[in-house]
Amino acid sequence: MAHSYVRRISKPQMMIVVVTSSSSIFSFCFALSLLAFFASAHILTDTEGNNSDLFPEVLREEAVARLYELGKVSDAEGYLERTFLSPASIRAGNLIREWMEDAGLRTWIDQMGNVHGRVEGMNPSADALLIGSHLDTVVDAGIFDGSLGIISAISALKVLNITAKLQKLRRPIEVIAFSDEEGVRFQSTFLGSAAVAGVLPASALQISDKSGVTVQNALMDNSIEATEETLSQLKYDPKSVWGYVEVHIEQGPVLEGIGLPLAVVKGIAGQTRLKVTVRGSQGHAGTVPMSMRQDPMAAAAELIVLLESLCKRPKDFLSYDGQCNGFAVESLSGSLVCTVGEISSWPSASNVIPGQVTFTVDLRAIDDMGREAVLYELSDRMYQICEKRSVSCTIERKHDANAVICDTELSTQLKSATYSTLKRMAGEIQGDVPVLMSGAGHDAMAMSHLTKVGMLFVRCRGGISHSPAEHVLDEDVWAAGLAILAFLETHL
Repeated sequence: MAHSYVRRISKPQMMIVVVTSSSSIFSFCFALSLLAFFASAHILTDTEGNNSDLFPEVLREEAVARLYELGKVSDAEGYLERTFLSPASIRAGNLIREWMEDAGLRTWIDQMGNVHGRVEGMNPSADALLIGSHLDTVVDAGIFDGSLGIISAISALKVLNITAKLQKLRRPIEVIAFSDEEGVRFQSTFLGSAAVAGVLPASALQISDKSGVTVQNALMDNSIEATEETLSQLKYDPKSVWGYVEVHIEQGPVLEGIGLPLAVVKGIAGQTRLKVTVRGSQGHAGTVPMSMRQDPMAAAAELIVLLESLCKRPKDFLSYDGQCNGFAVESLSGSLVCTVGEISSWPSASNVIPGQVTFTVDLRAIDDMGREAVLYELSDRMYQICEKRSVSCTIERKHDANAVICDTELSTQLKSATYSTLKRMAGEIQGDVPVLMSGAGHDAMAMSHLTKVGMLFVRCRGGISHSPAEHVLDEDVWAAGLAILAFLETHL
């Protein structure tokens, strides 16, 4: 496997490329392309002074510093964790609000804890462009997931403010830092964006976390009135919104592989989250014969292996009996991914046969019909296994989101802004701006129920995300800010 990296040393004109590879020619060419891109970008800022039209002080230095500052705001010692309306989440929201005001935006926090910053522009009655991402994180998170989209938008608007263009925008621009996208605390994703889009049911207020605290309790604990009426008031009027744009790290390896920092997203895979509960007969680990056990842990293990097999080889499991067609099966082979991320047992003692085992299933696919076919087949086979093992099994659908196709007009504008950004930074680029599908869910999925959506992906090292190893180059943070700035300038 080829490895290449670029490392800047103390003198700005010098860079070192180190290549180690079993495929040396490919790696050497790839490293040279990286060197050319970063060297060109650096020259644009270091020759003739600092070439202020690329605004590196705001879009790179300050943006990167803010990302690292936000990355220190955590509920945990030694790792990053910020969940819905936790103390760290509140602190992070207040910090983001300060940065929004620094960019010249009017700010407020809504009844779902989302942080808003808005500029009305020349025509306050025009339909608004919304730009956003999420401020919450997973457990032991990286610092760029979600935060990069918020900071890039704020930084771009700050540049417009500095250059006295902020009030010349033809339409209102609103940045939203959504309070919950990951769904870690309440196992219900998109609480923040779904409320704004008007697709969050009132029953969501009664969802409880592992401590028994409901969403409504969490809001009230933070002095936020939480009723069915206030929830309905959060919904934006679709006629007042022009579109929604989100910048997000790719969370995959494609951009790094092709050596470019940005891509336009053409769509987002649909996803379903399940909670599977297996109940058996609790007993003594030393006295119940193996042949007489109704062990939910062993049953759960078989169910999980079934899930893995089905998702690896859907063609071996799905028939053409009306539940799916050939196209769906073919699309599934390239996009279907399934994960068991949590598993717990009761009473969870080493010398006790569990009485109950619970685990989660995260299932994603680009084709919605294919995803439903997999869920149908999975549920049917799970119930058969549980019956064979004389245990009971319940399968709850905790979250569903259909696949989303990004708007053609927005995608074209974002593609043009990205192309001009790459050309400004590198002098010239070979080929077209890449267009990718997203296997990860984003707030854009919820917002698509309100308005047209568009997305930009930003390269991350190794494609790693949801990990402290998650990393985005400073130059790529800069590129993201410049692309959003170029996009916003089309609304002047």
